Amino acid sequence: MDFDAIFDGQLSKLKEEGNYRIFAELERQCGEFPRAKSYGEDTPDEVTVWCSNDYLGMGQHPTVRAAMKNAIDSAGCGAGGTRNISGTNHEHLLLERELADLHKKENALIFTSGYVSNWAALGTLGARIPDVVILSDELNHASMIEGIRHSRAKKVIWRHNDPEDLNRKLSALPVDCPKIVAFESVYSMDGDICPMKEIVEVAEKHGAMTYLDEVHAVGLYGARGGGISEREGLANRITLIEGTLGKAYGVMGGYVTGSEALCDFIRSFSSGFIFTTAIPPAVAAAARSSIAHLKVSEIERQKQRRQVAKLRAGLDAAGIPHLDNSSHIIPVMIKNPVKCRQLADILMQDYGVYVQPINYPTVPKGTERLRFTPSPLHTDADIHHLVNALTTLWKRCAIAQEVA
Repeated sequence: MDFDAIFDGQLSKLKEEGNYRIFAELERQCGEFPRAKSYGEDTPDEVTVWCSNDYLGMGQHPTVRAAMKNAIDSAGCGAGGTRNISGTNHEHLLLERELADLHKKENALIFTSGYVSNWAALGTLGARIPDVVILSDELNHASMIEGIRHSRAKKVIWRHNDPEDLNRKLSALPVDCPKIVAFESVYSMDGDICPMKEIVEVAEKHGAMTYLDEVHAVGLYGARGGGISEREGLANRITLIEGTLGKAYGVMGGYVTGSEALCDFIRSFSSGFIFTTAIPPAVAAAARSSIAHLKVSEIERQKQRRQVAKLRAGLDAAGIPHLDNSSHIIPVMIKNPVKCRQLADILMQDYGVYVQPINYPTVPKGTERLRFTPSPLHTDADIHHLVNALTTLWKRCAIAQEVA
């Protein structure tokens, strides 16, 4: 059988639909974020990155870089294996203590990515808690969906950010069955923030465990960067808080925090933890340094918020549609996969602006967008340049200036 023909056929269909993804070949320039060197033939040598999830530029912060380099000199590069065999290092435990303190929980458990931490934790909880029902917000991330699917637990979907629908779904379940309410704080594609207090109150009313994904909020919100749950004073009422080290903290890895028993339960039964090589000690050290810095520094968060507000104001003045939300994520709606790709290409080639088009299956068909994430290191001149470029292209591409 010609397997390559199967692969090529499906790839061709993806290209015809306008949903084939092309990755720009970039090299981040140390100390120059958000500038990056471009290796594309038809692009400027240097571009400005506008879609990074390194939301605060911490991946190049001097303190974080020094922590990683010092840990390499001290402990070498790799972890040595899985945590269960020879890969548990002192830096792993120090990082877990830092994370537990961040969310005011008894313990934490680190994973290789936020995707893995969601998949492993939800997969384990759903599989190991007898007769559990997981109630999942309809716009939860793919990692949560895959974890629930892997667990084979009964799943109930509730309408996005709708506590009343969640209450109805919980009320329809047997009173004595275990229940987990799984949701996110900041949803990465629309940038909307959940009504957390109302969701927690509904879950508590029904005796349900709460599972909160804070990956797009940790480091960014709350007095110490503990996320929306810290900002709203709700962290102590949430059973499990999951997050990432690869976005606002600028490194890589994922984690869960909760009670001693909960973390030990996941550590002991999760195949996604047991059989995975641990993150390098140097990565753990860098992440710990980043978390510790953002627990006491407001400078990065305050400047980021100012730049987010300036970009929104510029887009409004130019009549360029973007979803209204109270987060740091600015989705500019295109609603056509081909035009979305074209705009991204022209921005890169003619203006030195890099933004990755967001198409299906990341977002539903017809809601294609360019997703901008201003950082504290984007200058006012960067914002002015971006708005001018988008204004010119909007006219050239004749895109309807409205948001559905």
